[in-house]
Amino acid sequence: MSASLTLPMHSDGLHLCLAELLLYKNQTIHWLPPNKSIWSQLNGQHISRSKGRGMNFSEVRQYQAGDDIRSIDWRVTARTGKTHTKLFTEEREQPVMLFIDISPTMRFGSKLLLKSVQTAHFASLISWLAVKQNDRVGAVIFTGDKLIECKPTARQQGPLNIINQLVALHNNTNQSSETTQIPLIDAFKHLHQLCPKGSEIVMISDFHHLKEEHKVILRKIRHHNRLQLVSISDALERGQTQFTGSVTVSDNANQQSAWLNFANKRTKQLLSNSFQQRHDFIAELCRSLGLPFFQIFADLPLLDQLRTNHRSVPKQEG
Repeated sequence: MSASLTLPMHSDGLHLCLAELLLYKNQTIHWLPPNKSIWSQLNGQHISRSKGRGMNFSEVRQYQAGDDIRSIDWRVTARTGKTHTKLFTEEREQPVMLFIDISPTMRFGSKLLLKSVQTAHFASLISWLAVKQNDRVGAVIFTGDKLIECKPTARQQGPLNIINQLVALHNNTNQSSETTQIPLIDAFKHLHQLCPKGSEIVMISDFHHLKEEHKVILRKIRHHNRLQLVSISDALERGQTQFTGSVTVSDNANQQSAWLNFANKRTKQLLSNSFQQRHDFIAELCRSLGLPFFQIFADLPLLDQLRTNHRSVPKQEG
C-alpha cells in the first residue's frame, strides 16, 4: 500500500483499533447545526425529524375539559369512578441503522486504506453523529459468513458497541476460506426484519454482489424506512494507479487466475470500463427505486471527501 497520502491518526490502513474510530466522536461538531450537516452534504437535506416518529405513554391523570376522549383510560376510570385520560409525549429518538459490509471483497486496498477500514471510519462518524442528534443507532455487520446484530441504542453505548464489534471482527484472522458464505439477499432480508419501522438506514458496501434480483427486497426496506446506499471503491478498481508492474489475480469463487500487466494502458482502461459499468448498474437500480446513492473512496482521506459532494440523488420510480 502506498504511503504517499497521510493516514488517519492511529491507523495503519490495514487493521482497525479503537483509537482511530473513537477520533470521529470529536469530528461530529463540523456537521451539527448550525453548521451544514453531513446529511446535507450527502443527501441534500437533513435527516427527517418526523418520519417514523410516534408517541410514547407518559402518565395517566384526571380528565380535563378539552382532552381527547379517544385517550380516556377506561380501566383507571372504572377503578376510581372518575374519568382519567392518558398523556403521551412525542418520541424523540429515531433509529439509525447501518448495514456495514466488511466481507472479503471489502478487504482490498491499493492505496491509503482497505475498503473495509474506510467503511469502519465512515460508520463510526455516522454513529457518533446520530447519537449527538439524540437518535438511537444500531447496525448489521456483514462479514460474508456472519451477520452480527447491534440493536439500536441511545447515547454512547450505541457507537461503542458498533466500533468494538467492528474492531474484533475486522482483526479476526482465523477465518477459513471453506466457510459457507451468506448470500447478500439473505443479509438484506435480515436487515429488513431487524429494523424498526421509520428507521434511517445507511448501507455501506462496495455492492460487488448486488444484482437486479435484490431490487425487490430493497423496495420492501424502503417502503417503511429512509434508505441510502454508500458505495466504497478503491483507486485500482477504477483503473487509477501509477503502478506499472505485473501481478497475478485470482477469483476464489471460480478458482480462476490471470496476469495483469499495468504497464499496458489497456489494462487500466479495462478496469476503468468494468468499474464504470458496475457503477452505472448500481446507480440505475437506485434511480429506479428513488434511493440516494453516494460514493466514498478508500484511497482518499474520509474527512476531505465529506467536504465535497460525491452524491447521486435519483428520481423515484412510478
